[in-house]
Amino acid sequence: MTKAVANKSVAPLEGHLGFWLRFVSNHVSARFQNLLEERGVSVTEWVALRTLLDRHETSHAELIQALGMTKGAASKVISRLGQKGLARRLLAEGRAREQVLVLTPAGKALVPKLAELADANDTHFFGHLTAPEQSALMRAMQELVAYHQLKTVPTT
Repeated sequence: MTKAVANKSVAPLEGHLGFWLRFVSNHVSARFQNLLEERGVSVTEWVALRTLLDRHETSHAELIQALGMTKGAASKVISRLGQKGLARRLLAEGRAREQVLVLTPAGKALVPKLAELADANDTHFFGHLTAPEQSALMRAMQELVAYHQLKTVPTT
């Protein structure tokens, strides 16, 4: 069999759905990363901040689980947020030596501004789609996550 004949049975790169998902995802993620970095925050820090916003206080273990990170990686993120004055560690009430994480007032004020960037990024890439098309795309992605039992939160 010649090389030319063998290659005819191989679909072109653009014939794979995964190619298009990765193509779009890379561009959506890169633009959002740039928007966040202009404000001095990484994508991982954004995910941690957004996660902390939903809770009054969070244990290290809860944040590690929510972010799908190792203990060491999560600790580095927490330390960076602390250095930036966006989150802090406190001793847990009634539990000696256990710490919890909370957003500072500056962190609580920043999260809605960063959420606006996320919304603007979505509008930039998906705003030309109708509301039903956006909903269908969201449902399709959520179905893939559920079907394949994907757990790791994208933080990079």
